[in-house]
Amino acid sequence: MSNKSSTSGAEKFYYNLIKKFSSQLTVIVEKHDGLTANQMFDAASVYLGSKQPPSAQRIKVHKPLKEEHLQVNIDKNQEFHDSYKGIKLKWVLVSMQNNNISLHSKRDHHNNASFHRVEVRHFELTFNKKHRDTVLGSYLQHVLHAAKVIREDKKTLKLHTIDYNGTDYWNSIVLNHPATFDTVAMEPEMKVQLLEDLRLFLERKEYYKRVGKAWKRGYLLYGPPGTGKSSLIAAMANYLKFDIYDMDLREVQCNSDLRRLLIGTGSRSILVIEDIDCSVKLQNREVDNDGDDEDKVTLSGLLNFIDGLWSSCGDERIVIFTTNHKERLDPALLRPGRMDMHIHMSYCSFSGFKTLAANYLRIQDHPLFEDIERLLHEVNATPAEVAGELMKSDNTDGALKGLINFLQCRHDNWQHLKIREFSYY
Repeated sequence: MSNKSSTSGAEKFYYNLIKKFSSQLTVIVEKHDGLTANQMFDAASVYLGSKQPPSAQRIKVHKPLKEEHLQVNIDKNQEFHDSYKGIKLKWVLVSMQNNNISLHSKRDHHNNASFHRVEVRHFELTFNKKHRDTVLGSYLQHVLHAAKVIREDKKTLKLHTIDYNGTDYWNSIVLNHPATFDTVAMEPEMKVQLLEDLRLFLERKEYYKRVGKAWKRGYLLYGPPGTGKSSLIAAMANYLKFDIYDMDLREVQCNSDLRRLLIGTGSRSILVIEDIDCSVKLQNREVDNDGDDEDKVTLSGLLNFIDGLWSSCGDERIVIFTTNHKERLDPALLRPGRMDMHIHMSYCSFSGFKTLAANYLRIQDHPLFEDIERLLHEVNATPAEVAGELMKSDNTDGALKGLINFLQCRHDNWQHLKIREFSYY
């Protein structure tokens, strides 16, 4: 026993001695810094993936569904040698298994945190100590800039949903939604106003900094189901080139989990909370004073993340709430600074129909348009219903006549109900 102890002590002594006089310095780049993702780790992954040398013994290749480009990454425990201004640098991706406590999921019947093993990764960057200032200064900035250029060149939008089983808290798939502002059926005036608002938002980085506000913008989309709220969100993402984070508040157990999820969202992104009036019963701020805020999702907690100190943890962020019933929302959610624009997505107007006709039938005008315009003034039909009728026939006349029959039947049914109500009274 004493021999083993003395051997271990000697090994530790010689290790520390070698370390003391070594000319090499190793920098650790972890994947996460507390609750937030480490941008340096992500940049290094992209940068090294684009510079795979012929001598590499093992690399990872992945092609996500609907993406055009292959994703090539350095594999774990592989060495990668780089050079910068004559400096030799060695990267190694280190992978370890670690126990992790998952987020509280409301799908967990016992509402208990669960333990599971997760892979924890970090990069080790080794170089001569005399180049410390150059590496920590200009070289790492070079990696960050190069990764940004590579991402922009191969930009693929992602749709992120909550993932309770990993360390990132979000799981992503490729967002390949075809919606654009040219194809969304909404009032032309509102479309122009929204596009101008988004354009100003993109160009006002220095403005937001000068006035001391977080670089974010909030939009409330409200109206009946089927009026194109989801399509408009996709069109906004395509226009801005922003990822979408789709958060279902019914899957979030408490304020602390909400905080972790929101901090895990990236810059240049859209956070979407759909059907906020019915997705979760938010606790009222005035009556919710029992001191147990961390055990549930509260209105005050949500508002704090929208425009409190946490809202400044990232740049170029859009927050979108959707609802079918605006009147049910707490007024605190609607004030300027939280929801800066309120966009009413209503039933299909004639201008909206013309947009749909151009998309689905490739026509700008038709003799039957007059009948359709008259009927759309008399009955309510959502853009989704109108689009569904236009898709039922490849023949233009047949599709338009089918839509007229649909609208006429709705009109006749409405008249019949009106007569019955009048007779009843």
